[in-house]
Amino acid sequence: MEQGARAGTDLCATLDPKPASLARWSVRDSALAVVLLSALLGGVIGLAVGTLHEGVIALQALVFGLPEGERLGQAALDPTRALAVPALGGLLLGILVTLIRRWRPRDIVDAVEANALYGGKMSLIDSLRLTVTTTLSNGSGASVGMEAAYTQAGAGLASAVGQRLRLRRADLRTTVGCGAAAAIAAAYHAPLAGAFYAFELVLGGYTLAALAPVGAAAVLAVAASGLLTDAEAPLALGRPVVVAGWDYAVCGVVGFLAGWLSILAMQAVTFAEWAFRRLRVPRWLGPALGGLGVGGLALAVPAVMGSGPGAVPPELAGGALALLLTLVAKILASALSLGSGFRGGLFSASLFLGGLFGGLLAILAETVAPGLGVDRGLLLLVGMGSVAAGVIGAPVTMVLLVLETTQDLWAASGVLIGVVVSTVVVRHAFGYSFATWRFHLRGVPIRGAYDVGWLSELTVVRLMRSDVKTVLASHSVAALRRLHPLGSSKILFAVDGQGFYAGIIDMAAAHDPELDATAEDMTVADLARHPDLGLFPGDDARTALRRFCAAEVEALPVLAAPGDRRVVGYVTESYALRRYSQALERQRGEDLGERGLWGRD
Repeated sequence: MEQGARAGTDLCATLDPKPASLARWSVRDSALAVVLLSALLGGVIGLAVGTLHEGVIALQALVFGLPEGERLGQAALDPTRALAVPALGGLLLGILVTLIRRWRPRDIVDAVEANALYGGKMSLIDSLRLTVTTTLSNGSGASVGMEAAYTQAGAGLASAVGQRLRLRRADLRTTVGCGAAAAIAAAYHAPLAGAFYAFELVLGGYTLAALAPVGAAAVLAVAASGLLTDAEAPLALGRPVVVAGWDYAVCGVVGFLAGWLSILAMQAVTFAEWAFRRLRVPRWLGPALGGLGVGGLALAVPAVMGSGPGAVPPELAGGALALLLTLVAKILASALSLGSGFRGGLFSASLFLGGLFGGLLAILAETVAPGLGVDRGLLLLVGMGSVAAGVIGAPVTMVLLVLETTQDLWAASGVLIGVVVSTVVVRHAFGYSFATWRFHLRGVPIRGAYDVGWLSELTVVRLMRSDVKTVLASHSVAALRRLHPLGSSKILFAVDGQGFYAGIIDMAAAHDPELDATAEDMTVADLARHPDLGLFPGDDARTALRRFCAAEVEALPVLAAPGDRRVVGYVTESYALRRYSQALERQRGEDLGERGLWGRD
């Protein structure tokens, strides 16, 4: 045995002549190495996010002629620039996307889809492509956030490095989560929120094995981005909030209403996409028309530009009518932007919408029930967290974002109530977050980042046996008995004169003594069952198991293709079950991180 191991080592050295010290060690073999790699990636991604953030602010200031120190959406704009910049930016974006699609026509895979279906594999080129188009969209004033670009760039870079180092599937998925965590943590200077964004949305759950690398990436990203940008706290009120008694019930009511507002915002985007398709204009012209609409809204409500004035102002000024007008205009602007073809996300936009909604409810509460005495700042925070949780689908992330930016535990407890209620409303009344709703519209069968890609890889072609036994359907039962005596085979597959599948033959039924008298006259076709039920090489194991349950047979034929019904093999139920169970246990073991700190146990 030692000689075999030594021979295998010599062969590896011959095929890949590296120094012995390098051949004995790789990142794959050490959990600590994965943590260090994640920390390094987090620092790089933090610098990239800081650079993008400052670059977009500079671009907006340049094209809109903003005064020194002023952000887009904080003051009235020059009418000509307000209309021209989004329209021209949309036109440039439309032409750019059209040209790129001729070169790379496939859809861009984001971090959630990559971890769910492809084991964490993402294209760095496609990720940079989305980053550039999102930057152009946001810089042009479209009502979208930059978080989509941050997470795509961070996760794409992490995936590319992980693939280069040939990380295991579970480690590559974790590394992609680290990239997304680093991006969100750097964007909001909130490492806990960034980490749980990865756990909830990109990894599909929290595991101890992922805690160290994700946490290290988020912390290093915040430290690195802080070298380039100021630590903005968009949810900070500058004062503690008061939470007592019935305030928690009020937080629940805010969360309930926020859930419906979240659904409205997501549906508005879908309706806008449908409306732009109905216009029947060239696809490259859509963003220009959407930009013109956003610019028109900005003439009346400047705050609709970009992701919002610094995402969320510390205290929302203005009366109920002003807040309502801004809320409606922001929903319309976001729907126009995304529906027309601008690139971006709703993370920061949903925070801004929630802040407007919470401020509006606070004014209404003070007017209708002045004796209630609910802190206006509390409703502001609950509104922000609840709407964002409903849209993004990351409730714990929003609670931690409030906790980190306000450093107010009581505020976080009130937000927790609203977030829970909002999430329940969205889940039961709508069933999707914004990201999973987009997957649904594209026909991608996933609801989150749970790894189902391994299942699609366990296909029938890997489960089937090729030593298939067939018999002509035109043969008599007597001839069948002579060719295949009792005990020689359990199941045969009948085929017609052209070799096409005609059904399953149970040999125990074929040798039934009650058929002795009619065996010469009865044909194999008379015994064949399930002539329309079979498998194809590309079907996955779950599809095969469902077919076995429907047919209640021990084996099913594998047909060449939907248009070619030649029998090329067969699959037994017992073998499919065993292979499926083995793959499932292996996947669970990887997800739980069954290894020690220095390597696999």
